[in-house]
Amino acid sequence: MPPSLSVTGAVTTIFPVPLPGPLNDGEKTEIALLADRISRIEKLLTENLLHEAGTPASHAGASSKGSPSQSELDAMSKVTPSQFPVSSSVPLHFAGREFGVISLITGIPFLLPEGQQWVQSRTGQMIAFDKLSPARPPWEKHRVMSSNSLLMNLQAHDAFELPPPSVVQAYFETYRSSLMQRIFPAVDPILFADTITSAYQPHSNNQYGQASAKACVFAFIAFACLLHTCDSDYSSVSLPSVDSEALLTKAKCLLPQFMQETTSLDGLQCVTMLALFELVSGNIRLAGYFASLATRFIFILGAHVSHQSPAFPALLPATQDPRTQWHLRNIFWLCYTIDKDIALRTGQPPMFSDDNCDLTLPPGYIDKLYSSMEYHHRSQELPEHPIFPVDLRLSIIKSRAHSALYSLKALQKSDAELLKEIRELDDELEKWRLSVPLEWRPTMSFSQETPDPNMSMHSVMLRLNYHLCMTIIHQASSRCKAWAKGQSGVMEGISSSLTLSVEASRSTLLYLEAAEHVLVDGVFWILIFYPMSALLSIFCNILQNPLHPQAAKDLGLLRITTGIMERIFLRQLPSLNEIVHIKLIADFVTELNRLGQCAIDKAWRERGVG
Repeated sequence: MPPSLSVTGAVTTIFPVPLPGPLNDGEKTEIALLADRISRIEKLLTENLLHEAGTPASHAGASSKGSPSQSELDAMSKVTPSQFPVSSSVPLHFAGREFGVISLITGIPFLLPEGQQWVQSRTGQMIAFDKLSPARPPWEKHRVMSSNSLLMNLQAHDAFELPPPSVVQAYFETYRSSLMQRIFPAVDPILFADTITSAYQPHSNNQYGQASAKACVFAFIAFACLLHTCDSDYSSVSLPSVDSEALLTKAKCLLPQFMQETTSLDGLQCVTMLALFELVSGNIRLAGYFASLATRFIFILGAHVSHQSPAFPALLPATQDPRTQWHLRNIFWLCYTIDKDIALRTGQPPMFSDDNCDLTLPPGYIDKLYSSMEYHHRSQELPEHPIFPVDLRLSIIKSRAHSALYSLKALQKSDAELLKEIRELDDELEKWRLSVPLEWRPTMSFSQETPDPNMSMHSVMLRLNYHLCMTIIHQASSRCKAWAKGQSGVMEGISSSLTLSVEASRSTLLYLEAAEHVLVDGVFWILIFYPMSALLSIFCNILQNPLHPQAAKDLGLLRITTGIMERIFLRQLPSLNEIVHIKLIADFVTELNRLGQCAIDKAWRERGVG
């Protein structure tokens, strides 16, 4: 049986599959609707980006590494899945066949046997496994424990002694008066004063509840210290020097103790800030662990329900005052946003199920959000209400996309069901885009010819997350079984959907290049996921279409992005561990470049022979 072709934003592979049966009327209707929607979108894309004629920059021979021998290919095909990491507990399917237990959305499946053979067949090259390491995704940093000496001395009488109150107060005053408090509302400017008082209560070593208060203070100082490098206004303030890693470890070591206490706001704030610290630092797995704890705290405290919703009054504790209720909902939305991002970065299912959460947005959120962006962009005024790291509506769309397209249940959907979900999510994303004020509204496709005059760090995150949503929605069409059938009418719509996914990845890289001058220091580990996942999408598209005029441009875009990431990285204060990791990332992208060039060269040589 001839092989069928499946392409996804992060994966491209060839393997035989059974041909599906004929499409029914419902399937044809859904495909027609999707094709019509995509046709309208494509008219707005940059014409020369998709159709410009040209010649690849290099037609040189293949790399000196040479083509793999048959014995080497045979050896590659015998690699067992157990040799590769399990990034997800849900099997990934393409064109009706199980492909492996890997990251559903952003993993590196070409490191698995079928994908290896496909890459080698397109490039004529062996894969450099020392550079394309399967140990973990390239956007995840592995923490090297630097606190062993502290752990060895936890029996000391002052092991959990808090820093002087003046240190806490200095970080607290700076945090509460900075934009970071509006973006990451992990503690309330008024309620946290009670936490500080409780933590420093004298002669209360055995006081019930003090462990969570002390852990919360430790976590806060560590997190506030980290934020000090991420806000230009914030970092200009002189603050006492602290060892954030040591403080973080103290908070973690208190966790087993306050987990035995009644679930409290202090405990929730602590695990939320631990999750944020690890996420901003690039330690995605640890961030996921603490975010899962925060999720359980939120359900116990009733923060998953809005106090303004009349539908669930029985779920809310009667003793909560309005300010505490308001703050708990802010933490819910902060953790909801974290949860959806971690799910995309790891391939693991999110902890929050929308069916069990009240997703009523904060009162006046939409109107206040973009007026807040106006304040931040044009003046030193601070918004009165939280603006969160990402537009909450985009986080909701991410959640629905994961559930509808990438959950275990979604993998069992028919072509018609899958296309229906893609169309509805695309419509929802487009409604969101049109709701954004014109000066902040992302364009469907970005290029240097369409500059953004209102660039700021917040608008960068807005753009990157919009293009990410576009990518994950449309790349799901690669699972359609119709790829095997090759029907022209069906394939036109599905192929166009995948084209939109790749185009969104290009826009991610182009916008990041244009916005490099507005990026703040210390955001490397937050941003790296967006360009790296986009690079994988574009790399696979080069291998799939090496003779397309866009392939050479895409290869150049990969090279440019390497320099951008290195410059962003150098704008923070890296540790030796981080310097080692950026070398791994550079090697990873360099290998993608090499294989992409080899695919183009090989295709042109074969075309010349033909």
